[in-house]
Amino acid sequence: MRILALITLLLCSLPTLAKHYIIGAQNIHYYPHYDFQSSVDKGLGWAILEAYAKSSGHQFSYHAMPITRLQRELNKGNVDFIYPDNPQWYAGTDAQYPKTYSGPLVRTLGGTIVRPADVGKGVAYVKRLSFPLGFSPVIWQPRIDAGLLDVVPVNDTMAALELLQRGRVEAANLEYNVVQYIASVTPNLGPFIMDTSLPYVDVGFRLSTLNHPELIADLNVFLAENIPLLQRLYQQYKISPPPEILAQLASTY
Repeated sequence: MRILALITLLLCSLPTLAKHYIIGAQNIHYYPHYDFQSSVDKGLGWAILEAYAKSSGHQFSYHAMPITRLQRELNKGNVDFIYPDNPQWYAGTDAQYPKTYSGPLVRTLGGTIVRPADVGKGVAYVKRLSFPLGFSPVIWQPRIDAGLLDVVPVNDTMAALELLQRGRVEAANLEYNVVQYIASVTPNLGPFIMDTSLPYVDVGFRLSTLNHPELIADLNVFLAENIPLLQRLYQQYKISPPPEILAQLASTY
């Protein structure tokens, strides 16, 4: 019995065998967080997943597809994981298909982007709100439900900002670092600023699965044990965590 117990212990202690997995990913340009249609640099989320793959020996293939297809493909078994994901996004579906989520690979700050002259005008000023198609402006949902706000879904972040610049909407519901990146490569667009007197939220981008909770557990250990690596990757992609952004914005206005 002792020999059998020892063998069992040794087997359980062996690292998980390296495998190939398919990650279903959003097919939108959301750089520097992610751009899974790029053939070169797919952004911070990808860089963290690839660092884990190198450490664990696993291999990941990334299949970019419309946001609305991701959950269906996971349910059918055509992909092993979804990135990015968050339990707040698919509450109804998760009840039917319970998923396992990793800890946040990346923390993001989603909020209300306005023109600088409109900072501080308050929620009543915002009558029309743009956002990328497939996203959900849940931070504004009470006013949407009350009929006080019209939503204008568009193809991508750039289109949302163009509507804001032309005055077609009063605000856009977008992620801070993505807006900063677009402004840096499109100097004729903007300026824009996140108004923290309007709704915003700190959201974690997570990896989710139906059938591979053991890998999620291993990934969580990797994230906890490699904080200096994660910090270097944040710096490489010029992404600031939400507390730093909020502190900076508080000192700006």
